[in-house]
Amino acid sequence: MNTDIKRIGVLSSGGDSPGMNAAIRAVVRTAIFNQLEVFGILNGYEGLIDGKIKRLEKGDVGNIIQRGGTILKTARSQRFMTKEGRKQAYEVLQANAIDACIVIGGNGSLSGALAFAGEFDYPFIGLPGTIDNDLYGTDFSIGFDTAINTAMDAIDKIRDTADSHNRIFFVEVMGRYSGFIALYTGIGSGAGNVLIAHERESINDLIYNLKLANERDKLFSIIVVAEGHPLGGATEIAKIVSKHLPNSETKVTVIGHLQRGGSPTCMDRVLSSRLGYAAVEGLLQGRHTEMVGIIDNKIAFTPFYQAINNEKKVEAELLKLVEILA
Repeated sequence: MNTDIKRIGVLSSGGDSPGMNAAIRAVVRTAIFNQLEVFGILNGYEGLIDGKIKRLEKGDVGNIIQRGGTILKTARSQRFMTKEGRKQAYEVLQANAIDACIVIGGNGSLSGALAFAGEFDYPFIGLPGTIDNDLYGTDFSIGFDTAINTAMDAIDKIRDTADSHNRIFFVEVMGRYSGFIALYTGIGSGAGNVLIAHERESINDLIYNLKLANERDKLFSIIVVAEGHPLGGATEIAKIVSKHLPNSETKVTVIGHLQRGGSPTCMDRVLSSRLGYAAVEGLLQGRHTEMVGIIDNKIAFTPFYQAINNEKKVEAELLKLVEILA
């Protein structure tokens, strides 16, 4: 056990995701169980630079596991991207005698922690807090399960009106350049097609399939589009399709930030709790500059540079499944 660590900090950074509060709760209670002092850093790296730090006790994280967002708040910090900003942050940590930090966030958050750790030889552990599920080194990230359930529920409702009015609905989901939300949501909602950057299907294939559907009297369809599709979002793709299918009525729905909010699912609460616990245990074991994730339902640690730079590929089997079930 690393006896040099007595006081740890925890912060959430970048975009919020459902389950962050469950992770914070697990970090705080695991730290206290191990007789460590734990401090919450408000507003991410921006708050760290400004010294917005408060000690957390068990009671401070009571009744938060069911809440979306993050009680520590979050922000994106341009200042932390500079050496001067990181130096200020290090001085704050030194002034508060905080020996190690746990950051909950996505690619940018881990990149910041990697740069900071390299400059000051400071122990950081990361948790994958992003609905995009695009970090290498974990099967699922915090918030992903809640996001896909939110999107699926929305598509179930859209299906009712699409069927009633015989329309083609293009539904845009989040995920940046990663297609995981689109893929899982498309399969779960029984969508007719899923369009993601990794998809083999071209726009010409989509138009051909929609024409075939019309010929067999399938009068409505749901097309799930990942926001990072190379042809643009759902609106742009719908315009292209409308030119080739002028007699079909097309509609566009962008689910947007609804996917980032709401009470986390049980799966996200359990995942976040496991990862928060493992992060503290990892620090005590001497681990640092690593992201804790879950692979094949087991805790796994991945170096920051791999988690950030290695591509997390969409499963070919799921792409085939979309094609078959559509």
